[in-house]
Amino acid sequence: MIKYITLLFVFAISLFAGVIKTPILSIDAMSETVTIKVDRIDVGVSGFIVHRLSQRTSSILKSVEVIHYDKNTKVATLKMLKFDSLRQNSLPTGNWDVEVGDIAILAYGYSRALLIAPTEEIYYRITKATKQVHWLHPDIFSTILSFNGHPTPLKSDFAEVSNATAVGLIFFYIHKKLFTVDAKSMKVLNISSAELNQDKVQLPFYSRINEIDAAWWGEGSDRLEEYEPHYCKMLIENNRDNKEIQKICSMQASKSSEGESSWSITNMYKNLFQ
Repeated sequence: MIKYITLLFVFAISLFAGVIKTPILSIDAMSETVTIKVDRIDVGVSGFIVHRLSQRTSSILKSVEVIHYDKNTKVATLKMLKFDSLRQNSLPTGNWDVEVGDIAILAYGYSRALLIAPTEEIYYRITKATKQVHWLHPDIFSTILSFNGHPTPLKSDFAEVSNATAVGLIFFYIHKKLFTVDAKSMKVLNISSAELNQDKVQLPFYSRINEIDAAWWGEGSDRLEEYEPHYCKMLIENNRDNKEIQKICSMQASKSSEGESSWSITNMYKNLFQ
């Protein structure tokens, strides 16, 4: 099984090996998009745009996310977003605009990852299977959740740990599948099978911190009661066109409905599209 997981990681990580640096080809100010040319890229990969001010200085202007890729022309379309990963209110900000020729840097931090796993055994079996990834220990994420008062992790919490630790990928172990997810866009980049035994679950995920502090009220302040339903819902919300995620999560929902859980894929969709 260890050899199998190792091969799984070699395949998954090789899909995103290396930071991509390429110049901006065109800009559409109305839609806030830019285009680049790249041999291969997945929709959902995130990054940022760098504007060179001089030979020695440059500035990051925008965050970006790949929203379309044409395999025939090898042109990718990137959506520009506000860059706030290095926010510092005490320093001035420039008013430079993105220009053709500025550099898009994508898949930054993909050598660093956080694994969300339901048990200690699964966590260590997966993380020990590869040396290609520098793993952020989940205790650090638990500390951030306690500071935010979120025993139930939110998308914003994953974005925060990514900004604070330069983690580029989040791996979720759900229903014997390993989901490779961009930490900022929360887009699923790869799904691989990982048949590991699971006879229990630690909530909200495996960590050596036994209890996460909860805020008095607000989203994320409730204690997480079920592992798979929460992370399935999060992935579906951010990958609505991905039928494979829906299929995997519906399989889990069907099994849950046979037991004590009242969670169902039907109820999930009702909540998502109300």
